[in-house]
Amino acid sequence: MNLTTLRQREGLEQFKKLVETYQQLQRLCDAISEKKLDETVIQKINVELDALNAIETVDDAFRKSIKKAEDKILKILEKDLKIVPINYYKTLWMILGMSAFGMPFGVLYGVIIGNMGMIGLGLPFGMAIGVFLGMNLDKKALAQGKQLAFERKM
Repeated sequence: MNLTTLRQREGLEQFKKLVETYQQLQRLCDAISEKKLDETVIQKINVELDALNAIETVDDAFRKSIKKAEDKILKILEKDLKIVPINYYKTLWMILGMSAFGMPFGVLYGVIIGNMGMIGLGLPFGMAIGVFLGMNLDKKALAQGKQLAFERKM
């Protein structure tokens, strides 16, 4: 079974952000088509792409629909096959590092110093730890062939 292709649309050029979002989804579809996927996963992705192709209007609501479809497709790949985009774990662990490592370190430092205004000093340390852990997980995913040739831009 093949992946559904995105339909070419008229009037897309009028909206710069919409064009960028549509091109990003196209790059995601290209990266997915390079991987060998199960039939069930392809069917799930095709459902999302067919729903997107069925939308006739070209406006800001369409851009939001593209983003939702992209989110769903990436969740399907991550959940079913553990395939992730470039820098997925780095982004995830940066946030987790700030909250799981940085905040407690900042609180501890603030208590030791006796000045709770120093609580913010832990955030950069937690962010650095999270980025380091995330980069290692990204390298591991790349080595195992579980990384798409696609980097998500917000």
